[in-house]
Amino acid sequence: MRVAINLLTEDPANPSGAHWFWTRVLPAMSPRMEAGEELHLMVSPRSRLQYAGYGPNVHYITYPWSNERRVLRTLEEHFYTPLRLPWQRVDILNTLMAPVINPTWSLVIHLKTMHAFTAPQSVSPLARAYRQMMYPRSVALAEAVIINSESLRTDVDRYLEVDPAKVHLIPEAVDHEVFRPGDRELARRHVASHGVTKPFVLFVSSLWPYKNCDGLLRAWALVRDQMGGRQLAIVGPGRDEKYVSQLRGLIGELGIGDDVVFVGGIPLEETPLFYRAADAFVYPSLSETFGLPILEAMACGCPVVTSEVSAMPETAGGAAVLVDPHDPASIGAGIIRACGAEGDDLRRRGWARAADFTWAATAAATLDVYRDVAERRRQARATRQGPASQATRLATRLAAHRPGIRFTAR
Repeated sequence: MRVAINLLTEDPANPSGAHWFWTRVLPAMSPRMEAGEELHLMVSPRSRLQYAGYGPNVHYITYPWSNERRVLRTLEEHFYTPLRLPWQRVDILNTLMAPVINPTWSLVIHLKTMHAFTAPQSVSPLARAYRQMMYPRSVALAEAVIINSESLRTDVDRYLEVDPAKVHLIPEAVDHEVFRPGDRELARRHVASHGVTKPFVLFVSSLWPYKNCDGLLRAWALVRDQMGGRQLAIVGPGRDEKYVSQLRGLIGELGIGDDVVFVGGIPLEETPLFYRAADAFVYPSLSETFGLPILEAMACGCPVVTSEVSAMPETAGGAAVLVDPHDPASIGAGIIRACGAEGDDLRRRGWARAADFTWAATAAATLDVYRDVAERRRQARATRQGPASQATRLATRLAAHRPGIRFTAR
């Protein structure tokens, strides 16, 4: 079984949640691989070093570009892949989009979002049209489709025609070596270097409109007088510059500039320090297919407030305060609850909830999907060859041992 995994959709300079997923699941997958099983990672020269050290069963297929050159990356996925993967004798391709030509391998489509359909304003018009055109074709060609939540299953059923038997739900997980409780005072001293110098409420996310940071700012304006002098820390890169500009303008309109700190993007290893130091983590997104930051905050012992829509209640599992993301008053009330008497109980329940999600379980379930597809591929090949072909191979093997006798398959 040789599985190629497409990692080209990541920009090495601006890695996303998908990068975090694969850098966690691959080290957990490699030790579980059996003899004859190989992973072949599709990488660019710039991204290869970000996926290193996974053991002897993990190999590399180098492409010219990854997502730092989006158009060229898309073209090579469609037109170089049909030439490159057969050369590596790949059996299975794990990817997001089926290449235009799919001559020899079985497809596993790995869906993480349906934003092109559910939150189209968060995707550029060209990318939106491309995904809306390619997703239906990709799932139709797939032997298996991997999703990460029941919420995403609902979206897939709504917007795509796919055989339910193909769909495999494999939740994402938390790296418990990174995201865990720790010294809160030490964490507070660290975040102070980013301008967060008081007790604070935390928001962590790339700044896209659907993440609803503007709704959080409106909620903060309603409850700031009840926050006991706390700050609101906004942590995450400004992916949408226009939206970031709107957020800064909104802060001025609401008159909350003294309380809000834009931290910006930070290295991954610093994120747990913010979770540990915060009085509450607020994630009022309008649409999520999983919502991994919810579990990361819980694993660090931080009370969580999140939305009552899409995948977030599913991920929170009853261990968070749920709010209406479209209603700033509801968000504000949730913040007050999490920062108040319910905080300690939320910490305990959240930590227990996060413990249920491990990358070992995610890796094992993903490997099982590959093995199932590989077995069905072997069975289909045997069926196509049929008894006559099997007899011919037997005759050939016997002739090799008895060169003086001619064997004929009938």
